[in-house]
Amino acid sequence: MTKTALTKDSPAKDAPIKEAELGVDPARETAPAKETRKERPARTSSRRRILLWTVAGVAILGVLALVFGGVFNQAAAPSPEPSMTAVQIIPLVILVVMFVVATKWPLNIGVMGLVASFGVGYFMLGMSDKQILADFPASIVLTIIGVTYFFSMAQRNGTIDIIVKGCVRMVRGKTLLLPWVFFLIAAALTSLGTFSPAAIALLAPAAIGFAYESRIHPVVMGAFIINGAHAGGFSPLSVAGVLVHDIALKNDFPISQGGLFIASFALNLILSVLTIVLFALIGKLRDGAAGQHVDIDTSATGRPHGQQILTLVLIAVMLVATLGFHLPIGFVALSAGLLLAFINIKEHKTFIGGISWSTVLLVAGMITYVSLLEHVGVIDTLAEQALALGAPLLIALVLCYVIGVGSAFASSTALLTAFIPLAGPLLATSSLSASGTVAALAIAATVVDVSPFSTDGALVVANAREDDRQRVYKQLMFYAGGVVLVAPALAWALLVPTGIM
Repeated sequence: MTKTALTKDSPAKDAPIKEAELGVDPARETAPAKETRKERPARTSSRRRILLWTVAGVAILGVLALVFGGVFNQAAAPSPEPSMTAVQIIPLVILVVMFVVATKWPLNIGVMGLVASFGVGYFMLGMSDKQILADFPASIVLTIIGVTYFFSMAQRNGTIDIIVKGCVRMVRGKTLLLPWVFFLIAAALTSLGTFSPAAIALLAPAAIGFAYESRIHPVVMGAFIINGAHAGGFSPLSVAGVLVHDIALKNDFPISQGGLFIASFALNLILSVLTIVLFALIGKLRDGAAGQHVDIDTSATGRPHGQQILTLVLIAVMLVATLGFHLPIGFVALSAGLLLAFINIKEHKTFIGGISWSTVLLVAGMITYVSLLEHVGVIDTLAEQALALGAPLLIALVLCYVIGVGSAFASSTALLTAFIPLAGPLLATSSLSASGTVAALAIAATVVDVSPFSTDGALVVANAREDDRQRVYKQLMFYAGGVVLVAPALAWALLVPTGIM
């Protein structure tokens, strides 16, 4: 592999987990931030600002319509719709403001959620700190800490690099198979517990470098890495899979973890096939702008040794312990990480720094605040008002699009914690499949992360060649627009009306 594939600008070695997994904004600024003022036209910044405020305006208008719609239609309605009280409206408005702020500025929405939980709970509702934190997601937090702790070590000791290069050698010069190789590697990493932004940060430097060397369009390669990461992102071992399952279970509509994983993998596989077809039809599958063709270096990197062998063995043990004996993945990953730490005590502080504390804050803050909304009846009232709008199938489609459009600019994890509870009353009063509906929402929230305004998409742009970064940014933005239009409807069509899950 040439030096192009792994440059000093790559985020893979700098902070693949600490910054890539904010779930909110910092990496989202990567692409524009690394360009000079001369390279970035003013209209790009203006276009982004317009898109952001349009989404924010639609969200606010939607909330206001749900909140006040029942008030103006009470006279005509045969049965009055539930109206919201001031105690419910104020926390809901605060939630909308939090999303708008986290979309525009690089602030962790989880921190805002914890502060808002204290403000609303203590000053408005008179709750104690123990009552406010009654639904603090301790098990999910432990899972995040354990998984990111272990995989930060696996990345630093070279185990991930060995897996990647070993898989690339398997193509034996068949360059059009490279996107599929990276799709499968990304899916394997996330299905074992790596966060999708972390997996993309690890793979993007090599994958985009290979794309330029083999004249594959970098947007195609970037889309395959992101789709692969999301394909494995809802496995029973992954943090996202555990998160969605726990939220659904808490709201009394248990879902199939295996079904969620299969559905996510299948939908992302379909999107990847459609991506190949689209770029082949427009003649962009082979990228002439990538430069002169260079033979790919797939020379052997040597067999794993020492810590790398132990890391591979521990990954296998984690699979057996969690899937075979149903042990909690958080404790198992912490135990495996501690064993690796004993072998390399000098770098233990570095390993601790690899824990995704930003994601811990994001998930903990959002779940705590949404639990507070449930406590005051906001979720139930919104769901009842949504049910009064029309057929359950139509409501499910609207929810898929709202969460999909919002996730293109904001945190997918934060939106999942806010929207999945809304599906509870819908599922309770209809014949819709719980697993299918929740899977459609989860997939709609994640597949749109190819947007250059999201962490995943920004990582792809950041690893493009400096002289080609603006072109990749623009083309990825157009591609993401198509995904936002198609993917939520595709997820809904295949999973909700069919009752396949």
